[in-house]
Amino acid sequence: MPVRRTFDRGLIGTTEWIALGASVIWLVLSLMFWAGGSGSDTRGGVSATLLAVLGIVLPIVMIWVAAVTARTAHELRSEAHDLKTAVEAMRAAWISQQQSRAGQTIERKLDEVAQVARQTENAVTTIAGRRDAMPRPGPAARGRADEQPSLALGPTAEDAATPVSAVDFVRALNFPDSAEDRDGIRALRNALADPSAARLIRAAQDVLNLLAQDAIFMDDLTPSGTRVDLWRRFAQGERGPEITAIGAVSDRSSQLLAASRMRSDTIFRDAVHHFLRQFDKTFASFEKSATDAEVHALAQTRTARAFMLMGRVTQIFD
Repeated sequence: MPVRRTFDRGLIGTTEWIALGASVIWLVLSLMFWAGGSGSDTRGGVSATLLAVLGIVLPIVMIWVAAVTARTAHELRSEAHDLKTAVEAMRAAWISQQQSRAGQTIERKLDEVAQVARQTENAVTTIAGRRDAMPRPGPAARGRADEQPSLALGPTAEDAATPVSAVDFVRALNFPDSAEDRDGIRALRNALADPSAARLIRAAQDVLNLLAQDAIFMDDLTPSGTRVDLWRRFAQGERGPEITAIGAVSDRSSQLLAASRMRSDTIFRDAVHHFLRQFDKTFASFEKSATDAEVHALAQTRTARAFMLMGRVTQIFD
């Protein structure tokens, strides 16, 4: 670009000098014509000579000027085209860079969710492995068990499980923020040891992973307000227009995306309905002994945000 611009400036300067030179020649010849000899013959000879010179030189000069001007105009048009191409390339590069940054942000969030999901899955697998290792009765034994009354031989494995504390339960429903969130991972492990809490956590994990596939992240959904009294009334089975306010996640675009997938994806729809039933059942049990602060904290978790979002989509609050 700089070389071409310098060359163009040189062409323009040459054209100006040629035009100026032609003007000077014209002026000098005109002065020679009027200041020529005193005799009419001399003046007539000079006039003829001037006319002959002008007739030969000026057309050549004008043709040269026109040719140089046309060439300069062509170079300027070419430079303008190259400049436009460069601007379009810069604009395309800028748009590509912005899209790449947005894609990297989404990929980073997906990686974080996937990492938490793997940790949760490992813990679930460990617990499930211990349960699967227990011997199961065969068909005949099950038939006899159905025919005979149960004996009070002690609590079952589920009855013997230690209920998770309210603090760990709420923290587990929010899921660990990262691999370095030791408190969150510890709370998640403790909650997975409680069968009732584990069922809700696994259902919530499935829904959160499916929502993340459509770039719907719970960290982007901020509840507009939390009314503990409405949450308690919902846990006690009350429904209607007044209870709708607990669906405080009102992001319209997320609702439209989730509603569209509910209609087209049967796996997603089944996972959502299972999650909503588990949340409703588990929260109804949790609310009976929870303080207002604990109910409020639960309503801020990622699991509760997913419940509010999908509750609005499925209209379970009406």
